[in-house]
Formats: sequence, structure tokens, C-alpha cells
Amino acid sequence: MRLCYCYMHLVKRLPDNPLDIVGDIHGEYSALVRLLAHLGYDSEGRHPHNRLLVFVGDLIDRGPDSHSVVQLVQRLVESGNARCILGNHEINLLIDDVKDGSGWFFDERHQQDLKHYAPFRRTPPDQRQTFKDFLGSLPIALFRDDIRIVHAAWTAAAIEAVESITLGTVTEQYKMWDFAAQSSAQASGLYERYLAEKERWAVELEDEHQPPPYLHSIAEYEATQQMINPLKVLTSGVEVRADEPFFAGNRWRFSDRVSWWDDYDEAVPVVIGHYWRLIKPMKSVNMPRYTQLFKSIPPNAWHGKRRNVFCIDYSVGARWRDRKAGRSIENSRFRLAALQWPENQLVFDSGEIMATC
Repeated sequence: MRLCYCYMHLVKRLPDNPLDIVGDIHGEYSALVRLLAHLGYDSEGRHPHNRLLVFVGDLIDRGPDSHSVVQLVQRLVESGNARCILGNHEINLLIDDVKDGSGWFFDERHQQDLKHYAPFRRTPPDQRQTFKDFLGSLPIALFRDDIRIVHAAWTAAAIEAVESITLGTVTEQYKMWDFAAQSSAQASGLYERYLAEKERWAVELEDEHQPPPYLHSIAEYEATQQMINPLKVLTSGVEVRADEPFFAGNRWRFSDRVSWWDDYDEAVPVVIGHYWRLIKPMKSVNMPRYTQLFKSIPPNAWHGKRRNVFCIDYSVGARWRDRKAGRSIENSRFRLAALQWPENQLVFDSGEIMATC
């Protein structure tokens, strides 16, 4: 694969510094501050050994202080001491797609999110455009000869589709691909059936104890939309229709993530987030749906066809569950981690260091 080297494009080249690649943060500001201290960075993101921070996206939503996370990452990126790519949660914010856990930013979601995530800091209305401007300026993937970094899935077709797109236009490009998919669905009548099912089952779709029936139009529409839009593939992964509905992210879902890394056959390693890995796996019967992609993979192992893909998301975005249950987060199974490259070792917000395998 020949990648574009222009620094103004959505796929950008990394400098040659040793890297600390930080997983999904999801508003857990205190965990981020602790992790950066364990990694040896000062408050401005400077490191005595010239290391470089890289954030894999999903800075926001669900946690208590997404506002401060974005402010800190923005300061580090704009100082030149860090790089950051977009995750699906940043994309949702940029296109005003109001989802579970985004009540810190969107007024429409505030009351619903109090149930699970309160208390959380909110971003004042007069600061929201500043956040959008920063997030909208970020690339979608990073690369150099020895490493590739993307939020959810590195597929040749999706990378090639976006690599020459100019920075700062991601929102417009995303909406363009979504419009094309939606237009096709409208022509076939699928879009109207999808909207009707969402309206008819609106309450049940967010009620874990009152599941809706299998909603075929939602399943078909979401799986189709996902794969037509390359920006969705890169930030949300490869998805197919689920065999049966399942509850994840506080809603019933009808399309399911698949382990695209089992088909990745290139030599360059890829680091991703997104997939809710656990450092202390649960019994498979209790394991969250998305985490089950790793049920036969050791928590510190590279995975995939060539064993050269690594998910650095250790589910810190689920710490709201600890707080809601009154559990201490000191020994939480939900962690924030960084992969040190080329050393190939993990550092957790607890200070624990672990070799990968």
C-alpha cells in the first residue's frame, strides 16, 4: 500500500520518536493525568527522552470530565507534543449525532444520561464550537514504516478512500458518504422503514429489560450504512447484521462488530482502540458483548492473522459502572493504558507495567 505523505491530509505520517499510544479515555480525566505521570510526561506533554504521545480517539462520553480531557489533549496537540486521531465518538459529536453518554455536550441528552453517568462536567454552550473546531482538525489515521494507528479498523479500501482528503473537511466528507447511503436506502424504501422502527420502538431500544423484537430494517440499514462509509469503517470497524439483538452501550443493537484483524495480511503492525478489551477477563457468560472478541486472546497479546494487531482499549469507559455500584476504582478491571513503542510494553493508569506477547 502506497500512502500519501502530505501533512494536510486525513492520513498523516508520524515522526520517528518513540511513542506512547494511549487507548480510549472516555472522559476519565483523572485516569489520564495519572497515566501521563507514570509515563514521565510533564503538564505540557514534554518527555525527558523525547517520547511522543499518540491518542487513538474516543476521548469523550460516559466519563465524568470529557470537557477537561479535550482541553488537555488539545493543549498537548497544539504544543506539538502529542498527536491524536478521531474515534467514532468524536465523529458523532462533529455531525451532531446525539448518542448515549454525550449529555456533557448535547442538551438533548443531558437528562437521559443522568441515570448512568452523573455527576459529570458539562461544556458551556459558548465553548462548544471551539471543541468542534479542534476535533474537526484531527486526522483519521497515522502511520510510519514500522507502525499504523487507527481507531477501529485498518482496511486497504477505506484507507485509500480517505488518504487524500484534506484535513478539516472530515465532517463534510462523512455526511457526503452517509447521504449517498441514505439516498440509496430511500430509493428502496429501507430508510422509511428504518425510521418507522426507531420511532415505534424508541423506549424499548434503550431498555435492557424490555427488548424489542428483531428489527430487520434497523439491522439492514445500520449494517449497510456502516460499510458504505469508509470513515465509519475506520472509526467504528467492520460490521455485519447480528444473528439476534444484543444490549450494548445502553441500547439494543442489530449489527455486530467482527474481528477484521483475522483477515489483515500486511506486515506493518496496527494499533487500535474501540473494542473494550479487559485486562482481567470475566467468565465468558458475564463478559460484555464487544469484549467477547477477545475471549480466547490473552489480555496482553497481539492478535490477528499475523499477530500484528493490538487493541489498546482496556475499557476505562466503563468505570461509571464502578462508581454507580459504589466500588473503588483503585482495583477496577476497567483500565486506561498506553502501548510503548518500540519497547512493546504496556503501562496502566495504576502504574503497573506489563510486557506484551
